[in-house]
Amino acid sequence: MTAEHRDDLIVLVAAVVPLALFLLRERSIAGAAGFPLDDSWIHLHFARNLAEGAGFAYNPGTPVAGSTAPLWTLVLAAGARMAGASLMPAKLLGVAAAAGSALVLRRAARAWDASPTVACMTAIAFAWTGAFAWGALSGMEVMLASLLVTTAVWAVARGRDAVAAGAGALAALARPEAIVLLPFLVLARRTAPRRLVLFAAIVAAVVVPFAAFCWATTGTPLPSTAAAKVEGGLLGRLIGVREPARLTWIDRPFAFGLEWLRWLAQTHPLLPVALPGIALAWRRSRALAIIGLVLLAHPLAMALLAPYRGPGFQEGRYSIHLLPIAFLVLAIASTRVRARASNRPRLAMMSGVIYFALALVALLPAASRYAWGVQNINAMQVHLGRWVDANVPRGATLAVNDIGAIAYFSRRPVLDLMGLVTPEIRPYRRDGEPGILRFIAERCPDMVIVFPSWFPLLAAREAVFVPVYRVRLDHNEVAGGPEMVVYRLARCAV
Repeated sequence: MTAEHRDDLIVLVAAVVPLALFLLRERSIAGAAGFPLDDSWIHLHFARNLAEGAGFAYNPGTPVAGSTAPLWTLVLAAGARMAGASLMPAKLLGVAAAAGSALVLRRAARAWDASPTVACMTAIAFAWTGAFAWGALSGMEVMLASLLVTTAVWAVARGRDAVAAGAGALAALARPEAIVLLPFLVLARRTAPRRLVLFAAIVAAVVVPFAAFCWATTGTPLPSTAAAKVEGGLLGRLIGVREPARLTWIDRPFAFGLEWLRWLAQTHPLLPVALPGIALAWRRSRALAIIGLVLLAHPLAMALLAPYRGPGFQEGRYSIHLLPIAFLVLAIASTRVRARASNRPRLAMMSGVIYFALALVALLPAASRYAWGVQNINAMQVHLGRWVDANVPRGATLAVNDIGAIAYFSRRPVLDLMGLVTPEIRPYRRDGEPGILRFIAERCPDMVIVFPSWFPLLAAREAVFVPVYRVRLDHNEVAGGPEMVVYRLARCAV
């Protein structure tokens, strides 16, 4: 066995620890395997339709750009063609992407001149985060995005511009926030005209086809999920969302910056050091430090361009793809510290023990949050999807505000009241709940399944919306409300 293969094996064995911890907590709290977000079932529903020949559609026969992570949806569809569209293949794909991300991170650290030991420890430190395990097991796209970001950073170190551009562009199709990384990949090396043209051509070849599909199905170059969620910022202004200038330019960027620091500290108490570490890394590797500037740009870009939720939202699902860069910066920035510690091996060993002890302390609550997320989604949305399948006629149309598991398990056509896969509701949503009620009256679905706390006007009209079934969570961690109710629409005039 070569030293490279040995180090890879060490990283993989180390990665088993957080994954096993998360699975044990899932078993003890949820009692069964599942996903910690309803959005995971959205991806799987899209993937199943694709695998079965229904196209990129949520309701078969109606194409829609309803995924902000179309590359992950396509990967799941490929897995569904081979092994079926179900929970376990999706989790295995997530674990594979996570393992690949850790292995590529080790190689990237070596490419940026870290020693073999430091490179191995950098990859293990990344794997020993709650974000790594959550991303691997959640059925979400974050580890695919992380793998592609790490590949792009490795490619820059090796001078492989085409690979860097391709991986960076694909990362944006796995997690749209990754598009902020592209300028830093370009600026990390000498910006010769030929290199700029190469980057632009590859990025356009990857991104433009999806933008064209979005335009054809939603009327904008963005997926309907983005148009439905954007709450302000510069993109919000383009689609008609108005907000005070102070909120756009001062309050939200400040709030997102603080949330970014809190999330990094929650992931590991020492991780915020990566931000000032960019200055130290500059002395050793200007190119890596330039790439590391994305860690400062990320919360600012989220706040200014297309804000929805902050960098720490849902275990950092909009930020996890940048963790490998943070660990790389830490590894390179701490070179001088390690050089001094090398003369004091006991101090170096004690520092490593403290670091991983802190990592384990952060992993324990992260595993519990993941497990409660699985419990919540299984007990509410998955349960309701199965209830609909058993109790509602096959041809019935459902109007829902959580479209994932309910659509996946019931296989009923849905009207998405939030607009993720029903873009035609967007003009109605501008008028708030009264507009949504008008949309329901015009479309006249058979059943409406919503959080009553989100729709108090609807819940109050029991003569029109007749409650027939409800689910309530005793310990709600991730659901949009503690109770979800199935209503039968008694008449269409609401």
